[in-house]
Amino acid sequence: MKRHVIVLGIATAMIIVLAGCGGQDQQNAASAVMSESAGNVGAHEEESAGSEQESSVEEQDTDAEQQTEDAEIAGQQDEDIAANTDQEVESSGNDMAHIEEGSHEGVNSTANKFVRSMKIGWNLGNTFDAHSDQNKGDEMAYESDWCGIVTSKEMVDEIKAAGFQTMRIPVSWHNHVTSDGNYTISEAWLNRVQEVVDYAIDNDMYVIINIHHDNSTSYMYPTTEYLEQSKAYVAAIWSQVAARFADYDEHLIMEALNEPRLVGTSDEWWLDLNKQQCVEAVKCINELNQVFVDTVRASGGNNGERYLLVPGYAASLQGATNQYFELPQDIAGNENKILVEVHAYTPYDFALRAPGEDKSIDQWSADDKLSTAEIDELMDTLYKKYVQNGIGVVIDEFGARDKNGNIQARTDFAAYYVAAARQRGITCCWWDNNEFTGGGENFGIFRRQVCSFMYPELVEGMMKGL
Repeated sequence: MKRHVIVLGIATAMIIVLAGCGGQDQQNAASAVMSESAGNVGAHEEESAGSEQESSVEEQDTDAEQQTEDAEIAGQQDEDIAANTDQEVESSGNDMAHIEEGSHEGVNSTANKFVRSMKIGWNLGNTFDAHSDQNKGDEMAYESDWCGIVTSKEMVDEIKAAGFQTMRIPVSWHNHVTSDGNYTISEAWLNRVQEVVDYAIDNDMYVIINIHHDNSTSYMYPTTEYLEQSKAYVAAIWSQVAARFADYDEHLIMEALNEPRLVGTSDEWWLDLNKQQCVEAVKCINELNQVFVDTVRASGGNNGERYLLVPGYAASLQGATNQYFELPQDIAGNENKILVEVHAYTPYDFALRAPGEDKSIDQWSADDKLSTAEIDELMDTLYKKYVQNGIGVVIDEFGARDKNGNIQARTDFAAYYVAAARQRGITCCWWDNNEFTGGGENFGIFRRQVCSFMYPELVEGMMKGL
């Protein structure tokens, strides 16, 4: 099973964690960590999707009858959970320093209004972002390699019906490009990505597409040594993708890079600005974000005006708020069309730390200041840095993994998190990797094999936070 865990320490003593996960077997009608965090220093664990991959056939719904039974059990509404969730949402409004929408001039910018219209999002995780060290014989098999099933329109319809207005579609491209240095994307792969994008667009949803797991010295790597190669790769991918989607309106949002970082170094998940290589990495990411913007803007159609998302180092809060990070320059006439992307699984001990690890907790309460402090500080920092100055912010990965069936705590967390973000004009997207069982990162809420939400009360909690 592929797992991708991120934790980042920041100077404000807030731990910001970034994650992406994997594990999948194809199934469709056509073809059938962390190391200890000390002093708020983040760590990262990533297991290969090869030899250590768990058998998703056995662990992820090979028995259709059992799937249905699980869905029925998990789908039963608990009245106590619903009542408690209402209390948590109310508590978030009473306990946090509420920021009136018009309290600062920039809050009502067109960009912030656009972000608010995105409402709440859901990630199609472990799907088009799946990859391996070697190209598969059938490149289309990647879509189901980690999550166990090919995406259908019915699934996307259910996501929309539940209230999600935005769908993020992470995409890894490097297993689907030519090796001649031109990085020409496979027509079949690009067609399939577009097909799933259209499932959401046809539902009047917003869609985010990106470059996901292509962070390596062979493709994109934020150092001066690999900068020119990285620029060429980013420009090649985005010139093709932007051209394909040029006629789509503003519902299609392009995200430059997913968690750009110094992979394989001691600074991969902790940005130490006392180190020259970290400062260099931030500045390289600035340049790569600029290449992204320039490439998309020059690609014709609606690309000259559409909203674009850019990350800082590792898509962390620190990465987006340190003194070296700069937003790209946009073309004349565009005002705040560049949005800031952040990933935040916080508080870490509850949201992401593995159940068996020391300090892992499975309870969360809006009445506990230790539970809410990091969330409030995260949102306040983003609000003060960007939102109040007219710049939109999207937290396009957040969530809390299942820990021994702690659905009440996860529901309360999700309701509070979303409410805290929305009070500050920020939109959030839940990370869903279709993982529900075993010892991995079980962020799944929508079981795709049965096209049903396993924890409807958690979804309801998020919707109450809007």
